Amino acid sequence: MSRLLLKGARLLDPGLGLEAALDLRVEDGRIAELGKGLAGRPGEEVISLEGAVLVPGLIDLHTHLREPGYEYRETVASGTRAAARGGFTAVACMPNTRPPLDTPAALGYVRRRAEEGGVVRVWPVCAITRGLAGRELADLGLLRRAGAVACSDDGRPVMNAHLMRRALEYAAALGLTVISHCEDEDLAAGGAMNEGAVSLALGLQGIPPEAETIMVARDLELAAATGGRLHVAHVSTARSVELIRQARRRGVPVTAEATPHHFTLTEEAVRGYNTSAKVNPPLRTQADVNAILEGLADGTIDVIATDHAPYSREEKEQEFAAAPFGLVGLETAVSLVLDRLVHGGVLTLAEAVARLTVNPARALGLEPGRLEVGAPAHLTAVDPDRPVTVEAARFASKGRNTPFEGWKLRGMAVLTVVGGRVIMRDGELVV
Repeated sequence: MSRLLLKGARLLDPGLGLEAALDLRVEDGRIAELGKGLAGRPGEEVISLEGAVLVPGLIDLHTHLREPGYEYRETVASGTRAAARGGFTAVACMPNTRPPLDTPAALGYVRRRAEEGGVVRVWPVCAITRGLAGRELADLGLLRRAGAVACSDDGRPVMNAHLMRRALEYAAALGLTVISHCEDEDLAAGGAMNEGAVSLALGLQGIPPEAETIMVARDLELAAATGGRLHVAHVSTARSVELIRQARRRGVPVTAEATPHHFTLTEEAVRGYNTSAKVNPPLRTQADVNAILEGLADGTIDVIATDHAPYSREEKEQEFAAAPFGLVGLETAVSLVLDRLVHGGVLTLAEAVARLTVNPARALGLEPGRLEVGAPAHLTAVDPDRPVTVEAARFASKGRNTPFEGWKLRGMAVLTVVGGRVIMRDGELVV
């Protein structure tokens, strides 16, 4: 186990209310000492972090690792390397694999793959329904005991309201969070992008905002009725933000996430039939983006997640209507958060860090990381001012489907430490 001394950074822990210029020593995978002017010891690696901010390890609550079944898109090994390169020390992986994560055996496979070849922590999210088919509940009790941190049919909604109510009831008894993919399949059927003037101009069938908001309203009511812990994934519409805001004021146990692409891009990114901007839910209007930014600023949306969804080049290089939904996000998220939200004046740095650390942990019912003596050394350092240009060719992910290619951004993750082990330094993997 490596011994580290991290010097010169500003420590920032929103959960502890800590913000101070301190050195941090790591021994045996845990934080061993905090203090000013700590001196290096024999056999200790000393890393200077002047100009950087050291925070608890970042968590992505919404990642698609694609394994098992779609290893040509991503594997646990490649996906966790992408996470580390982006500054994340843990990812919650979605269950829409082949076979889906609806049995203890499937969850066990992912956990073994993470132990064998992963470089960050992997927290499996199990399916709500068997086969993600939306007809009968998976055995949530067994899946919880097998290590599931939440349940979701992400990629597909649970259309049956009675089944969703039962899922929230069972999940509440098990201490599981239900992550809801809010989409009315009947309203969204056949759509390829947001319904509006741009879809009309491009001759593409649209997905109306009501396809999301109707299901958000339904699931909020079910969470209120059952007391089940609900997390609304990838919020994309202004009306969804307002519904969640009202529910939180009523005391409904709900958390919600926004993705960097939904708070940065609008439907205009699709012009030219750019399949890297084809996502589900689709990119919406500027008014929707503004509402998401307001929701982030006032705490209505308390989590930032990537919805990292890699695809092969061949899958994305089809005509727009036939191409799959999804983009890669693990390696661009931190820079977009720093550039657009922090430097853009939407969030303070502490608020942004909370939405990437303590808040996603709490949304999953997990203990957040801490910058305190004795805590596991899962750490991320960010340089808020380091310039970076997005270059998909440098990604550790197998996926290259990003609409941010060539973007020049301000700020990046510069160090990822998992269990006391340095995984990424200055944008380069060291494993």
